[in-house]
Amino acid sequence: MNPINQLASLGQSIWYDNIQRSLLQSGELAAMIGRGEIRGVTSNPSIFHNAIARSSDYDAALQPMAWSGWDAEAIFWQLVTEDIRQTCDLFLPLYQETSGGDGFVSLEVHPALAHDTQATLAQAQHLWERVGRPNLMIKIPATQAGLPAIRAAIAAGININVTLIFSIERYREVMAAYLAGLDEFFARASQGAGKSIPASVASFFISRMDSKVDALLPQGSHLRGKAAIANAKLAYAAFRETFSGARWESLARAGGRFQRPLWASTSTKNPAYPDTLYVDNLVGPDTVNTVPPQTLSACLDHGKAALTISTGLDEANTLLAALESGGISLARVTGELETEGVRIFQEAFQAMLAAIEERRRTALRSLGPLSEPAARRVASLDVQGVPQRLWDGDPALWTEDAGGQAEIRKRLGWLRLPEDPQARLPSIQSFAGDIARAGIERCLLLGMGGSSLAPEVMSLVFQDPAEGACGRRATFAILDSTDPAQVRQAGQEFPPAESLYLVSSKSGGTVEVNAMLEHFWQVSGEDGSRFVAITDPGTSLESLANLRKFRATRLADPSVGGRFSVLADFGLLPMALMGYDVRKCLESAAGMMNECRAEFPAARNTGLVLGAILGEAALAGRDKLTILSDPQCAAFGSWLEQLIAESSGKQGRGIVVVDDEPLMPASSYQDDRLFVYFKVDGRHASLAADLLAAGHPVLEFPVPDARSLFAEFYRWEVATAIACHILGVNAFDQPDVQDNKERTRIKIDAYRNGVSLDDAEPLIASRNGRGYSNQDLRGSDLSELMEDFLGLARQGDYIAINAYLPRNPPMHRSLTDLRTRILVRTGCATTLGFGPRFLHSTGQLHKGGPASGLFLQITADPTEDLEIPALGAETGKLLTFGALERAQALGDYEALQARGRRILRLHFPSWQAVTAWIETLSGTNG
Repeated sequence: MNPINQLASLGQSIWYDNIQRSLLQSGELAAMIGRGEIRGVTSNPSIFHNAIARSSDYDAALQPMAWSGWDAEAIFWQLVTEDIRQTCDLFLPLYQETSGGDGFVSLEVHPALAHDTQATLAQAQHLWERVGRPNLMIKIPATQAGLPAIRAAIAAGININVTLIFSIERYREVMAAYLAGLDEFFARASQGAGKSIPASVASFFISRMDSKVDALLPQGSHLRGKAAIANAKLAYAAFRETFSGARWESLARAGGRFQRPLWASTSTKNPAYPDTLYVDNLVGPDTVNTVPPQTLSACLDHGKAALTISTGLDEANTLLAALESGGISLARVTGELETEGVRIFQEAFQAMLAAIEERRRTALRSLGPLSEPAARRVASLDVQGVPQRLWDGDPALWTEDAGGQAEIRKRLGWLRLPEDPQARLPSIQSFAGDIARAGIERCLLLGMGGSSLAPEVMSLVFQDPAEGACGRRATFAILDSTDPAQVRQAGQEFPPAESLYLVSSKSGGTVEVNAMLEHFWQVSGEDGSRFVAITDPGTSLESLANLRKFRATRLADPSVGGRFSVLADFGLLPMALMGYDVRKCLESAAGMMNECRAEFPAARNTGLVLGAILGEAALAGRDKLTILSDPQCAAFGSWLEQLIAESSGKQGRGIVVVDDEPLMPASSYQDDRLFVYFKVDGRHASLAADLLAAGHPVLEFPVPDARSLFAEFYRWEVATAIACHILGVNAFDQPDVQDNKERTRIKIDAYRNGVSLDDAEPLIASRNGRGYSNQDLRGSDLSELMEDFLGLARQGDYIAINAYLPRNPPMHRSLTDLRTRILVRTGCATTLGFGPRFLHSTGQLHKGGPASGLFLQITADPTEDLEIPALGAETGKLLTFGALERAQALGDYEALQARGRRILRLHFPSWQAVTAWIETLSGTNG
């Protein structure tokens, strides 16, 4: 037995005089309870001041409340309530096991109320109800005003920790108040009150008395370091005297418990004294010793467990008498200690509020002009019951259409995906292990949009396996293109003999995925062992996988929409194959899910508050959500772009996500921007500060490791759903995407029947390329045509570069150069999408969102095309990847034109000709 367990066998409970969020989040507090090191927790304003002001543990929780307009004290009580509740829950099994003997957690009333009986009692009742845990103890100071509050609180059935007791005389008054409160409680119970019998401890402060008395004694006095223990021993004798006799026996028969003496302030302030002085010498039955971290460590290492509290009472009396005779008035000492104790806690409380206020103001400044509208919106969402309605799955949050509501009811499974991973994870982890043992080290995912973007993000961030992965087992990439050059390159990098192909499609009928599947099915020699399907139950892909005897078929949760599927099998299986510990990743998401639950006030619901900001920003004209990311997590933006654009871009409304845009000086940006900074190493912290100084709102989210991105996935899913509610659009449909698909299908059918895919009349045609537009443009070459087109841009517009070209590093660099030129030329936000990938991401926004986009479409003839096996052979001309890509581009153009969008299409003889043209632009002015 360690010394702590030995103390328990002697009747003394060790409680922990410390609480901090990091102990809860890391699991260390739970581990301490599990090891039997502590049997309760106490807190006070000084402890919370240290926890909040001297760490960043609470910043993430503080931020949404600051954004919602809460003041510092309201924020404090919310933070404290969360910590206390969680700690109570950890101790609940011990509380139940000991029938309410141990497992208590203490929370102190506001120290400014120490001399106000009614205010103290009112707050005690409020905190008791707010925390709502049976093993909570409310701390009330043992001031003259506190005594009647203690009595009334006990009578009301509230567990009370009486704090700041220094003198034996005051201690007797405390015990009398407790007994009177019990009398009244049992009298009420006999009349049918029906509450649980209250428990109480009396916190007798120890080390502060020695510090006070020692300062009054001469150096070398034999009385130094002895007053506190002597005082406590006599207090224990008073406890034994009070809790005996007929009155107590009557209360005990009714179920009353001892009000145990609790030795507080038991760390040694004088380094010359043994560090376990105030533990080793105060051991006795029915006592509690609450120890700070350093004293607990000392006790575990070399504490002594022996009954000491009842020994040496004569010596204790003699010692205190000697102090009195030496001119040291114990009444004055203890009176001053009480006054100082109240003052110290008041000062700590005010210092803590000041620290919170500083962080609150910093957070509020980050919203800039959005601060007041965001706070009003959060308050409105609270009044409307939106947090609970979200978790209840109320489709009226997004639409009044009956059909739309029916569909939404089938699309909200993402909310609870992190809750119980046990049903899914074992088979996922087992499969990933099988693939590793089979020696397959390369995985290529064939998918589009929601089925591919999250895996791509996790394959690109934090390349060091220590940063969130448990050792990479496979080289991983995605193919989400019909560009023949890109398909060919993927085949070279992922040859069938070495690779596993993940065919990922929620609907099972996505034309691009089917085309890619048929290509790799042919080049693999129709080897089903090289293929895995991830799809919804009952799709054509499931049937095909069974027919072709794929290595495995993973059926995803059909109640989860594609772009919300990152925590479903569409995301988790690829991540497990990469080597990520998906259990720990889901734990990160679960932590964020708990911060978005309806049990929290709306202002504390971090996803809801973020959604309120996004929605209000869009309504205020700041609808260009611009992502700043430190390089390690830059890939996250592509997933976020799809989630927000496809969810919000409808009915002429929407949020334009600006991802991976070349960075400019803060003064270069228009006031249609809301910036979000995903911070890893602070690479862009200076620009973020400049943007704030320039008046732009900048929301900062730390990303300490790869796992924390799973929390961000969940946060932004909730935020997107809420933002769409504010904008009045259905977050879970994509009505304009089908139009593009239908136009593409018509063109493919025509192509199979011999009709050209490019028969429109160009504005300009030359050996360098052709230009097409639905605008009245002038220019003698493609560059002049583009310049004239850019002249159409107005304040608040954005320019989308939609490139049906191979997505490779050289092309990305060239188009980024073009993007920079456009940004400088127009001052407008820019986006870059590769087709057909972006059709499953921003395509919905382009057609259904605000009419503020200018669309520069760039296409090229393939240098070498690829036939798509099995697609079209029986109906006419064989379809090629190049033809499919061209049909998609033309369908996209027509769909944009049908909605009156401003479009310029530039077509080149090859993708290399595109890069050459951009190079010529870079050498010109303008």
